[in-house]
Amino acid sequence: MKVLMKKKWIGQLAIVLLAVLFFAACSNNESVKACLEGRTYGFWSGLWHGIIAPVDLVGSLFRSDVTIYAPNNNGAWYGLGFLIGSGGWGFLGGRGLGRRR
Repeated sequence: MKVLMKKKWIGQLAIVLLAVLFFAACSNNESVKACLEGRTYGFWSGLWHGIIAPVDLVGSLFRSDVTIYAPNNNGAWYGLGFLIGSGGWGFLGGRGLGRRR
């Protein structure tokens, strides 16, 4: 029985490793210089990007020109806005769970 469980575990590990290898082969090198030209995003843009992050995540799976986080941001203010915006999704989910009880 233990031998059968061990073989099953090794088979599952092999499948996971093959899946990781398969998806790692799909990566693409992007030039960052083109993204850093033009507008610099600040706090309010970070807040907006945080709010729409789940939509951007789905969009980035199907389109290569959609990103979740703006690379040409002004640093900490953009990061703070993004953090606050993306944290709102967690608060909304937590309130919904509390009502069911």
